[in-house]
Amino acid sequence: MALRRVLKDGVIPRDAAQSFGIRGFAIASKAKKGGKGGAADAAKTPVLSKELKSTTVFGANILKEGSDPKLQPDSEYPEWLWHLLDKRPMLSELRRKDSKTLPYEDLKRFVKLLRWQ
Repeated sequence: MALRRVLKDGVIPRDAAQSFGIRGFAIASKAKKGGKGGAADAAKTPVLSKELKSTTVFGANILKEGSDPKLQPDSEYPEWLWHLLDKRPMLSELRRKDSKTLPYEDLKRFVKLLRWQ
C-alpha cells in the first residue's frame, strides 16, 4: 500500500531513496540579502553596441582561448546551408502526388517515410 502511494504521488521519501541508491538534487541554501544574484547581476552585464551585434556570432566560441567568429558575407557560405530550413513535403502530401512524377529527392523522402510508418 505504501509503495502504491509513493508511485501515485511521484515523491520518494529520503530514507527509501537512500536504500535504493537513488540520488536527488542538493538542497540550496537560502541566499543572504545583498549577496550574489538578482538585480546586481543584471547591472553588471556589458552593453554591446549594435555594430558589434551585427558582425559577431556570440556564444559560438567553444574554446577557452579565442574569440567569437565574425559573420561573413552570404557568398562565403556553402549553397546547401540556405536550404536547411526549406519546408519538405509530408507523407500525406507525397501520397497524393503521382510517384512517377516526383523529383528524385521527394521520392527518396517518400520511401524513407513509408519505411518508418
